[in-house]
Amino acid sequence: MAKKIFDILPSKIAHKIEDGIKSLTSEEEKHTKGRGNKKHNKNTSSHKERHFPLKEILAGSGVLFLILAGVLYFKLQKVNIEIWPRKEVLSFKEQVMADNSVDMIDSKNKTIPAQFFDVEKDLWQEFSATGNASNDGKAGGSIVIYNSYIPAEAITLKTGTHFLSDSGKYFITLSRVIIPAAKKQNNKTIPGSVEVKVQATESGEDYNIKPAKFSVPKLVGTSYYYSIYADSSRAMTGGFSSEIKKVTEDDIKTAKDTLQKNLLNNIKEELKNKIDTEYILLDEAIFTEIIESFAAVKAGAVVDKFNYQAKARATALVFKKSDLESFIKEYINSNIPVPKNFLEDSLIFKHSPETIDIKDKKIVFNLDFSVKTYQTIDKNDLISLLREKSASEIKEAINNRMGDSLSQMQVNFWPFWTIKAPRDKDKIKIDLKFE
Repeated sequence: MAKKIFDILPSKIAHKIEDGIKSLTSEEEKHTKGRGNKKHNKNTSSHKERHFPLKEILAGSGVLFLILAGVLYFKLQKVNIEIWPRKEVLSFKEQVMADNSVDMIDSKNKTIPAQFFDVEKDLWQEFSATGNASNDGKAGGSIVIYNSYIPAEAITLKTGTHFLSDSGKYFITLSRVIIPAAKKQNNKTIPGSVEVKVQATESGEDYNIKPAKFSVPKLVGTSYYYSIYADSSRAMTGGFSSEIKKVTEDDIKTAKDTLQKNLLNNIKEELKNKIDTEYILLDEAIFTEIIESFAAVKAGAVVDKFNYQAKARATALVFKKSDLESFIKEYINSNIPVPKNFLEDSLIFKHSPETIDIKDKKIVFNLDFSVKTYQTIDKNDLISLLREKSASEIKEAINNRMGDSLSQMQVNFWPFWTIKAPRDKDKIKIDLKFE
């Protein structure tokens, strides 16, 4: 028992209890010796009750309790004060330049660095021809022209003389023709004849006619109509007709407009993807242009499809968001009223371009920004005023110090029985709240 009590009690109390136990032990030893030396007192002493040190133990426990209570009261005591400062919004307007020729923020001249990016891109696309054209073939062959005209004489037909077949199809001679005169033989008229090449006046398979007889329509009403005629011994061949596509001027213009629009959109997105998100890119600061543009064919080309090709360049002026924020913070620190501070997380800004000079690589833009401010609080100075004060005294002291710049306040003591702030400044904590 003595060892357990000694382990958990403070040294002074433990020593007192230990001395009490030793004292009791000595008394018992004296009684034991007395019984041994004086046997005749044995019966007399045996009826005496043994004494237990209850009072000493209770006294020691009481002292221990007081010590522990003192430790809890003085060592664990602390206070946490939460202060909600009143916030005010300050707004500013300035004109700032982003310049590619500078490397550092110049708050005095309201200038920040700018970066220049560019990219080039080729694009080609296939388009359909919408114009219509005929792919025709005219039938042709040979005919024998007869001349039975009396009185006999040679007949000359000019190039392009029409011959009409018995099936109603027109053919023309391809050259000048001289038909020999007819001859008399045994009282019979033997017509003069000549074989010539002819071609159908129109294209199509309908003119691939079988052997036929022909007349000369322009001789109708003359004495030559029944004397000049022709026939063919073989079918006409080579006639056909089909619809094909050809490129028109509108086709080329549509292809140009479509491809260039797609190319400029594509190169603009490619440039944006090339620029890291740490930069601010204004849409007005992106410049695109077509460097070259052409079609693979000319108008009138007989094709179903054709290619159009173009090349473009895109350039952009940008500036870092971190540079702009640093400029804004420096500006606020220089223009904020004393003794005020501002919440960086409350910073809001927007910008719009005023002028953009892509040649000199400069952007002038209008900047609107705002921030929430609050009265600066010297925590160390305030803590010195709050030592050993009650909750009401703490609130009064803070209200006197901060006045209208205070929105809300809360005082929290710990442990629960604490009613005053500790003397130790390290046990007084002040937290600023901005929710």
